[in-house]
Amino acid sequence: MKKLVLCTAITLALTACGGDSNSKSPSPTPTSSSVASSSVVSSISSSSSSSVAATPKNVVFFLGDGMGITTLTAARIYGAGEDGELTIDTFPETAFIKTYSNDAQVTDSAPSMSAYMTGVKMNNEVISMSADTKAFDSTSASYLSGTDSTCPTTNGTPVTTLLEIAKEKGLATGVVTTTRVTHATPAATYSHICHRDGENTIAAQMVPAGAGFNAKLGDGIDVVLGGGRQFFQSTAAGGKRTDSRDLIAELKTQKYSYASTKAELDAIDPATATKVVGLFNSSHMTYDLVRAGTNEPSLSDMTVKAIQVLKSNKKGMFLMVEGGRIDHALHETTAIKALQDTIAFDEAIKAGIAEIKKIDPTLANTLIVVTADHDHTLVLNGYAARTGKTSANNPGVLGLLKNYTDGSIAKDSEGMPFSIIGFGNGENRPADDRKNFPALTDAQVFADTYHQEAVIPVAAGGETHGGTNVFLGAMGKNADSFAGVMDNTKVFTLIRSAVDL
Repeated sequence: MKKLVLCTAITLALTACGGDSNSKSPSPTPTSSSVASSSVVSSISSSSSSSVAATPKNVVFFLGDGMGITTLTAARIYGAGEDGELTIDTFPETAFIKTYSNDAQVTDSAPSMSAYMTGVKMNNEVISMSADTKAFDSTSASYLSGTDSTCPTTNGTPVTTLLEIAKEKGLATGVVTTTRVTHATPAATYSHICHRDGENTIAAQMVPAGAGFNAKLGDGIDVVLGGGRQFFQSTAAGGKRTDSRDLIAELKTQKYSYASTKAELDAIDPATATKVVGLFNSSHMTYDLVRAGTNEPSLSDMTVKAIQVLKSNKKGMFLMVEGGRIDHALHETTAIKALQDTIAFDEAIKAGIAEIKKIDPTLANTLIVVTADHDHTLVLNGYAARTGKTSANNPGVLGLLKNYTDGSIAKDSEGMPFSIIGFGNGENRPADDRKNFPALTDAQVFADTYHQEAVIPVAAGGETHGGTNVFLGAMGKNADSFAGVMDNTKVFTLIRSAVDL
């Protein structure tokens, strides 16, 4: 009962000082009421025992980019069969998250992840800025080069992120992704910009003591692992910076250990490395389906290494891990890539839980959250017979749809077979009656390069996000506060309250 009263009092105090930042235009400057509320929190904290105050607090936030519920279901069948389960399925607390942005029914990754990280709804393309921020024109050469990508002073204000809050409280911080580390989702944890395309500026915000550094990061993010080397190197060095800066060299001068391959990452000793940056590809990291032989680490490798480095901070950690290429595979409608990257993401969750339990076996002081920023238009056509998990000799959910009644190949209205997985919109749509084309085969639709058919034809790579609610799972400290249907902005409030940030 004492714990419940204490948590309730802290939650009320945080709400009073803006912990629930669902308002359209939060003030970046503390008000007198927020100062008073902070005093309440301090009073509550000081009344608890010193041993509790010294307890490390950990947050590990897993984000499957574009991992809608249908994609998650298809990945479960692909990797474990209809009656199997993924690590994601074992989370004891669950919820459904509404993902719409401030100006759109269907969000893009920038405002959706920003909502999780700041508690503020913002416009599409905007990263961790106030709700009134308009997406700044990203087409000019100066903007894309990073020489002039700051937001106009009249266009909104930055809003504080969970990572920045954790840094201010003295926790270790980390960002891990399979995309460019300057891409929308990871950038929303540490950057503030009017348009997600300004990745040169986003990269500069990460580098301590450099021009454009985000001072709220203190001495910098402790661990950054992913792709995107091109935005840290000048054009002369093969990158995309036109300001001649070598941000990798600058990071090294700030005591960062640097890795560009799995072997180099493995060689970093977490017992002695205080800060680590790994950039394993010029752009996004390779799809897990074809990662073998690239010398790029897996998402699991990066997750475990990040926790091993961050755990040396006795105050705790805030770590964000993104399975980012799920989204990219769905945009190009190659379902096998999306499902394999979802499995790799799930394996990273499993590895991360195992690693964090080495320092907090019962997760008494660790909150782990897994969710998605939005879904896609992937659908499972029915009524398919159960296929079991996919193997070299069984396409499973990636194969043609066979009727559950007799196992015969299902036919559309033109008498032609079709696959179990399809898309609402996408690039592979016959331009004429399907009966004028050869019938699809399992071998064809099971190929690594096959693009599933779509109802509405769009340009190559132009399949869109969808607007359906997404899944959230939680375990560990105060995970039971996550339940029901909630807005993505509410997740910010619940995470902040759960670990007393």
